[in-house]
Amino acid sequence: MEAPLPSLSLLLVLLVSGWGSRVITAWATSSGGCTLVQGIADCTGRWLSSVPGNLQHDTEELLLDDNTIQVLGNASLLSYCRLRHLSLPRNQLELIEPGAFLSSQGLHVLSLADNLLFTNYSLTAAALSALPALKTLNLAGNRLTEDMVSALIWNLSSLESLSVARNIIMRLDSSVFANQTQLLELNLEKNYIFEIDQAFEGLQRLQRLNLAYNYLPCIVEFGLTQLRVLNVSNNVMEWFLAVESDDLFELEVLDLSHNHLLFFPLLPQQSKLHSLLLKDNKMSFYQRLPNGTSLADVTVQFLLIDGNSTNVTTVSLWDEVCHSNLSSLRLLDMSQNQVWYLPEDFLAQMPSLTHLKLNQNCLETFHLLEGDPLATLMELDLSQNRLVELGVEVGAKDILPNLQLFNLSANRLRALPPAVFTYTRKITTVDLSHNQLDLCPRPAVLSKVESPPCVDIRGVETLTHLSLASCGLQGLGGQPFQGTSLMHLDLSNNHQALSGDMRWLQDIALTLQVLSLRNTSLSSTVVDFSALSSLVCLDISGNSLTVFPSSLGGLKLQSLDLRDNSLPALPAGVAQTPLGKSLQEVYLSQNPYNCCMLGWWHSLQQVQGLRVPDGQEVTCSYASHTWSPRMLPDSIVQSCRWQMANQALLYLVLALPTCLTLLVAFAVVFLTFKQKLLKMVKSRCGMSSPY
Repeated sequence: MEAPLPSLSLLLVLLVSGWGSRVITAWATSSGGCTLVQGIADCTGRWLSSVPGNLQHDTEELLLDDNTIQVLGNASLLSYCRLRHLSLPRNQLELIEPGAFLSSQGLHVLSLADNLLFTNYSLTAAALSALPALKTLNLAGNRLTEDMVSALIWNLSSLESLSVARNIIMRLDSSVFANQTQLLELNLEKNYIFEIDQAFEGLQRLQRLNLAYNYLPCIVEFGLTQLRVLNVSNNVMEWFLAVESDDLFELEVLDLSHNHLLFFPLLPQQSKLHSLLLKDNKMSFYQRLPNGTSLADVTVQFLLIDGNSTNVTTVSLWDEVCHSNLSSLRLLDMSQNQVWYLPEDFLAQMPSLTHLKLNQNCLETFHLLEGDPLATLMELDLSQNRLVELGVEVGAKDILPNLQLFNLSANRLRALPPAVFTYTRKITTVDLSHNQLDLCPRPAVLSKVESPPCVDIRGVETLTHLSLASCGLQGLGGQPFQGTSLMHLDLSNNHQALSGDMRWLQDIALTLQVLSLRNTSLSSTVVDFSALSSLVCLDISGNSLTVFPSSLGGLKLQSLDLRDNSLPALPAGVAQTPLGKSLQEVYLSQNPYNCCMLGWWHSLQQVQGLRVPDGQEVTCSYASHTWSPRMLPDSIVQSCRWQMANQALLYLVLALPTCLTLLVAFAVVFLTFKQKLLKMVKSRCGMSSPY
């Protein structure tokens, strides 16, 4: 018992000495709320009203988010001379005293977001002026005007990143950021900016500018050649016009989505643009009108008066020629506009395009030509248009060779050009949902009427995802999926899709992993799922099933949707089947379960790791009332037990008279014919016994 004493004494000496000071501090601050890890003090959400003074003196990063600090006093940071990063978002900070940072002039990152700095911004500005090395400053959400922002950052010429998002800035001029010559990133989103007057002309190093969620009506003569990323989404812009210049713009990403643009933007003539986002505008092309009228020859004359000279310039009003160099463009998103046609050679200017989104427009036709610039395209989204035809050049043999995703859903297509997928050597995903079409081969037609065209996907080996929801399929005759490797198949909302033979299921039985047969008039006797050994997710909701398909018991599904059927119960031993042991998620609601047949429910509740996301919506019926299985009254449970016992007794009572009648009849017959039976048996079976 005496051996540990010297060790204990040594430990106490080390703890009291400087060697053990870090252990003591870490323990003390942890018990007080802050945690220390390698020079980082995390005091987030500790209800602190001031900066703690008992942290390590060599702390480099101090996190004070979500506290109640109102004033950062002159002495608040005296102990932390090595501080490089100070974070104070979501406090109640109203004032930073002028001498607060005198001992922390090496501060590089300062976050003051979501406070009340507008109240004493002039004193706070004096405090910030003592930070000559500050590179990142976050002033978002402080109710600051443009004049307040200008005062706060006036002396911070070292800034490289500035956020003044979520304030009340309304107008920007050249004086606001006059001294921020080193600025690389500027965030002005979610203000009330409606006018910009040469505010960024002096920011020669600026690369990222965020003006999203403001009230800018237009951008004219855009000339920030050094800018790489510009986000002007969610404004009210009707025009975007870059300055006409041969200078090379560094612009790579331009986001003009969610505006009121009427025309395709006039982009820099020379740029490195690879992503152009124009989603949710009012854009169209106007050289041709839907009624066939051409406006190609419509011109406007401008009278230009400069001193004593007068010039008349004639301009084609609807000139659709794009003068910009878009050879590096990879992503073009023009979804949710009013485009009903694309000008000739419009896409020919984009030979590097890999993602094209034209969904939710008014397109009626779309033509695929051999040698088209779409040869590099990997994703093409034409969904939610008015397409009645997908045109293909006759004899074309090199169409969309790199296409992987093709979305044609929600159009008016009746068919696709023959062998359209033959040369898409990498196609994996096709969405044809919400079109009235059929798959080839069509079911045999007895009449001589020529069958309407169909979509042929047979032999497309790379195809793994196919959606045919709401296509009005009239039975999948023959083997429409032969030669494919389908893993995801959606046949939902096709009421007659399963009316034909089911040989099509055999062709994809080994690869199919996700299958949706929602609302397909499925009968438990129609489909045998037992061959789908790879299936992990099955949706058979909305089918009015009255019996749980027995073929599911041997599958190892992870997700099963049984909602909106007519199931009174599931098999009692479902939890012990391979299905019950593999399930991770099951949907069960909107079925008329019998409250007296809930053994399956209780067994499923015991399965480890099984989730029932709609468990709160599952109900059962008893005596014309619905109940939750989780809150079934004891009286109903007892009544169900008596009911089951009474049923067993009833069966016994019904069987007993029958048994007695048969017994009596046998006895009467035996007694009546006893003598004759004995003689007959003796005559046939009797013999002498030797002695």
